[in-house]
Amino acid sequence: MKVKNINKVVGPMPIRDPFILGAYHYDLYPKGNGKMGVDAELLKGKNIGQDFDRNADWRMYHGETIPGFPHHPHRGFEIATIVEEGFADHFDSKGSKGRYGNGDVQLMSAGSGVLHGEMFPLLNDETENPFRLFQIWLNMHSSDKLTEPTYKMLWSETIPQKDVKDEEGRNVNVRVVLGEYAGVKSQDPLAHSWARNPKHHVGIALLNMDPNASFTLPAVSETMNRFVFFYDGVDVISIDNYKIQQRHLADLNGNEEIIIQNGNSQAKVLILEGEPINEPVAAYGPFVMNTEQEIRDAFAEYQKTQFGGWPWGDKETDIVNPKEVGRFASYNFGKELDEPALK
Repeated sequence: MKVKNINKVVGPMPIRDPFILGAYHYDLYPKGNGKMGVDAELLKGKNIGQDFDRNADWRMYHGETIPGFPHHPHRGFEIATIVEEGFADHFDSKGSKGRYGNGDVQLMSAGSGVLHGEMFPLLNDETENPFRLFQIWLNMHSSDKLTEPTYKMLWSETIPQKDVKDEEGRNVNVRVVLGEYAGVKSQDPLAHSWARNPKHHVGIALLNMDPNASFTLPAVSETMNRFVFFYDGVDVISIDNYKIQQRHLADLNGNEEIIIQNGNSQAKVLILEGEPINEPVAAYGPFVMNTEQEIRDAFAEYQKTQFGGWPWGDKETDIVNPKEVGRFASYNFGKELDEPALK
């Protein structure tokens, strides 16, 4: 049986090893107030810090004046953040900062511990600010969990992609974040990522499917975990005669060929797959380790060191870049610069 389960995604995606968490955010933010935030009148009735109401058009999450997640710690796993629409501002305890969005992807290894903030500045004051983000937590092998934190940008202009024609000539655009699809290989993973070994079959890809187009995932491995998330489209997609509606995730066999058949409208699909690490998982809040003692050690070290502290000002936990700057990444307190224009 090719399809194991189909689940509606109303919170975290029901995914498994090597993945820890999959989050999907789609917010129809209003026009900006000139300061990259929301007009104060629109905040009336919002429960800032607790507004995860999935019925709301948009949420501030934990931001007080600008949407987003002010600084918080992580340890022991890797994060792939895909900002398909809108923008995110990154700051961290390693002296890195940046702005990315509209198709860019950030790969960040929390490793031994990092403090970072991710805010969503509303840069448009004349039009609305739709925001679409995936955040995928990919576990790390125990031997890699305490390595040096790092991150890099995959700018949208450099993410490998291909237009694939099905047998009827209909098009599927494939963007490869990690792994290989349709003969297209991703950029190199981070040095200590589970994805660095091709035998682990880690894949993250985005499909934009024309109406009635089909796309085939090959049989790979009976131990691999494989998921397909249909996140945008007004019709359905089909897998092995199962009709899958928008905002539903299909849990699939990894050792069978999977044909994704689109319905009568444009459809956007996220693919997640990989071999399990098969190690014990102890997770609590922002830390993912192998034992409960390692979780206690992580909290103790964070309380003692703040993982290097917050170098961007004591009160600026929800800091953003100046409104007028473009997309960029700055590392090691500005000693290294990465911009799409420099590629």
